[in-house]
Amino acid sequence: MHSTRPKPLHRLCGRPMILHVLDALAELPVQKVVVVVGHRAEWVTKTLVEHAPPSLSIEFVEQPEQLGTGDALAVGLTGLPESLADADGDVVVLPGDTPLVRSPTIATLVRHHRNAGAAATLLTARLEDARGYDRVVRGKDDSVALVVEASEVSGDVAHIDEVATPIHVFRHAVIAPALRRLRPTGPAGEHLLSDVYEVLHDAGYRVESLLVADPMEAAGVNDRAQLAIAEAELRFRINERWMRRGVTMWDPEQTYVDASVRLERDVVLLPGVVLQGDCVVVGGAEVGPDCRLVDTFVGEGAKVSNANAVRAEIGEHARVGPFAVLGPGTQVGPGEVVGPFTHLEADGDGDEATGPGAAAEDPTTAPR
Repeated sequence: MHSTRPKPLHRLCGRPMILHVLDALAELPVQKVVVVVGHRAEWVTKTLVEHAPPSLSIEFVEQPEQLGTGDALAVGLTGLPESLADADGDVVVLPGDTPLVRSPTIATLVRHHRNAGAAATLLTARLEDARGYDRVVRGKDDSVALVVEASEVSGDVAHIDEVATPIHVFRHAVIAPALRRLRPTGPAGEHLLSDVYEVLHDAGYRVESLLVADPMEAAGVNDRAQLAIAEAELRFRINERWMRRGVTMWDPEQTYVDASVRLERDVVLLPGVVLQGDCVVVGGAEVGPDCRLVDTFVGEGAKVSNANAVRAEIGEHARVGPFAVLGPGTQVGPGEVVGPFTHLEADGDGDEATGPGAAAEDPTTAPR
């Protein structure tokens, strides 16, 4: 990512990408979540402690040396309760950089795994262009025989369009001894989790797979370009969800709503609206065009156009803009009008102080 920030903490729709993964898990009956941390571990841990879904029981385990995905899982297993092994429970493995995975997909994967009585089940996808992806090779019984790493794809494997995603389910009692049989690969001596499928298959265990309907769910984020692609997909989902709940968006492709924003029915968002942080927009309000609101409350029936507001409060049926700026702590009372080219700031006591322009009873009287 060419950044000092740990990759899982890069933001998508206002939320670190790893939190989107945890949000998906929070909708499922998960007994325990173990987060394996490495680079800048304290930063990741602090973020999750403060912002992870409160319904999840999270344990943090540090991977001292970056010795591959297989080693990361082996380290992670130490954070799981012993009762899971005693009950022959299942372990779902998710990378922190797949923020588009959905809860129903995880649930379907686990259900398929259990119904098949499998030791391991891999989520797979079919791609028209599979270059750069690990390939799935099947045995005579159509089970997964092995996963070929992308760097080793050649010959008969090159034509395979089914790729392995980094999302797995393992039977707890089976995966720990299988990991101990992995051999180090590459100059760094890494233990690759994908190699465990060949180990289990050769040992006679049933190894299953499930083809994901939407390959975007398993898309990883490894650079800023992929981050932008994931952002666009997540924004599309957020906008679609709000529109189906009664929010009007004139142009969803030019409407940017963070995952933490709350909207009510009959809100209207015009093109160029950016809602960030903990914005709340009450029913009947109209925002836009070309507004950026951060951590701002917009009351019922209010209208805000061509405005910027940060940690402001706009009362019901108030009018703000066009070309107005509301600084942190600004409060616009019910029915008040903040006219064109007005800049309001709040003083240290939270009272409003006028900037270049003042709140006006009539927009036409605002200073220019």
